[in-house]
Amino acid sequence: MVEWSSLDTVFLDMDGTLLDLHFDNHFWLEHLPRRYAEQFNMHTEQARDYLIPMIMAERGSLNWYCTDYWSQKLSVDITGLKAEVGDRIGYRPHVTDFLASLRQAGLHSVIVTNCHPDPLALKLERTGLDQHVDAIVSSHELGKPKEDPAFWQDLQKHTPYRHQTTLMVDDSFPVLESALKAGIQHCLAVLAPDSQQPVRDRHPEIPGILHFDEVLPDLRSHRPLPSNN
Repeated sequence: MVEWSSLDTVFLDMDGTLLDLHFDNHFWLEHLPRRYAEQFNMHTEQARDYLIPMIMAERGSLNWYCTDYWSQKLSVDITGLKAEVGDRIGYRPHVTDFLASLRQAGLHSVIVTNCHPDPLALKLERTGLDQHVDAIVSSHELGKPKEDPAFWQDLQKHTPYRHQTTLMVDDSFPVLESALKAGIQHCLAVLAPDSQQPVRDRHPEIPGILHFDEVLPDLRSHRPLPSNN
């Protein structure tokens, strides 16, 4: 499924790949409509019917992920509201073992996320995820989402990588398709991003896993390549 011996860099999505997407889905579909209804004296269902189409209209754009955009547009403190349900932030199964194995294999691990810096800070505070990887890049630093193939060109300037020796792991098919279109030769899909939702169908061209235990045996058998130094 993954030829670890051909890699030197692993790009990792965060939400739905390393962290349980249940937190984000619960926030946008349940907690935000409920709190919005309270603030503006509406029924929760009325608030949900108002908010969800508005949010979905931005899907795939940087605004979709931008805390500042939604705080201003909705006149609410999105980051503060997310902190209210921060106890739902958590790892997906086998993630810390997987990240430790990447380090032991001598692979450079970089979180490449569309998450806005404010909720990103909240998630790192809750999980300590930044201690398990070599670097973190938010698409908001580059001004375009991962769904945009031009994102990967900007990422290469920010965090140099080689297309032929880089793996991208993500739960979003559009992001993985964008990475492939940009020339990244190795992609892996996560098919169970939300612990409370059914497993997704497989992509016709991109290999997929439910959890990282499926790739741990091969990864652990990989040995770092000799250094040229």
